[in-house]
Amino acid sequence: MAAGAQISGPISSTYWWQGEIHRNEEFLILMKTTRERLDDLVEVVRAMHSYDTPEIVAVPIEGGLADYLNWTTEETAAASPDG
Repeated sequence: MAAGAQISGPISSTYWWQGEIHRNEEFLILMKTTRERLDDLVEVVRAMHSYDTPEIVAVPIEGGLADYLNWTTEETAAASPDG
């Protein structure tokens, strides 16, 4: 469902959760997919993530290297919903 991913971390996160401020060490993962595969990817990440409400956000791509964008589309189109 993702053509590739980048993992950064550990990073320090501070957030408000259930009425308290929390500070934790986390990892940031950027996954490359298409709009058509986004819902499938979100479903898999939610199922595998340890948090009740993981941070999952989608950022639209306004442009980029056509070869890279085509590669992302080709790689995610070949994947089944099971990975």
